[in-house]
Amino acid sequence: MSAVEIASVPTSLNYFKPPLDGSKPWVQVNPDPKTGEQPMNYSKEAQQVIIENVRGHESEYDLDTTGFLFHQHESQCKNFEDEAVLKDVYYKESTDLIKKVTGANRVVLFDHTIRKNRPGVPDGRDGKRGVAAIVHVDQTPEAATVRVHRHTPAELAPLLLKHRFQIINLWRPINHPAIDSPLALCDYRSVNWDKDLVPTNLKYPDRVGETFSVNYNPGHKWKYQRNMRPDEVVFIKCFDSRMDGKTAILTPHTAFIDPTTPKDALLRESIELRALVFYDDLPNEA
Repeated sequence: MSAVEIASVPTSLNYFKPPLDGSKPWVQVNPDPKTGEQPMNYSKEAQQVIIENVRGHESEYDLDTTGFLFHQHESQCKNFEDEAVLKDVYYKESTDLIKKVTGANRVVLFDHTIRKNRPGVPDGRDGKRGVAAIVHVDQTPEAATVRVHRHTPAELAPLLLKHRFQIINLWRPINHPAIDSPLALCDYRSVNWDKDLVPTNLKYPDRVGETFSVNYNPGHKWKYQRNMRPDEVVFIKCFDSRMDGKTAILTPHTAFIDPTTPKDALLRESIELRALVFYDDLPNEA
């Protein structure tokens, strides 16, 4: 059966299971396995879902309706392991791409993560990140506002916050197609804001951020682009300040196990850039 013929796959996704003591959930960023440091104070529970393959129907999904958007784009960056090349080539082309696709006036890239699926290796070992196999959203609205203050000039941030802004992740397979551990995205229209999203502290060595963990909801509509190639990207909306009741604000997402993956498939490698995306009428030198 070819990739196009597979319309959907049954699988399980890891959803949030609250701490037993009723405390606010938290998770450590890159916990050191040598110290025995607890990576999180909550657990996860697998739930059965159906994930639809959107291959051939990508145009039916966009940032303002579903919270994600697929796009074809060939990168000029050929070495994602070289930090200098990555920031010189990939950051610049990605900034231009985000502006072109969204129509934004200003884009500030504030970090990136390279993920490699390494079965049996704890996440964070040697500073490397594995795939994120739990349903989550990278930022809460409060954390998004903090990001603006953290990554833009102090005198500019209050002005930018008066305009519409977003946090968008630009996700791309690298080196080979993401056949193993592909990325699933949840249609925002199927998310219950009040019941599904759980604010969760994200502990860094020097500060505390906040993400959303996600409760299971049988109404969630999950999508993926099967066999996503390195010349394909997905824009993942993590926040949108336009809270008008009609615009998608965010997109829960997760890596998952596709039961149709060939046994000899290369393990997934990917990069995600995180960007503040502004729609303002201020002078723009960035």
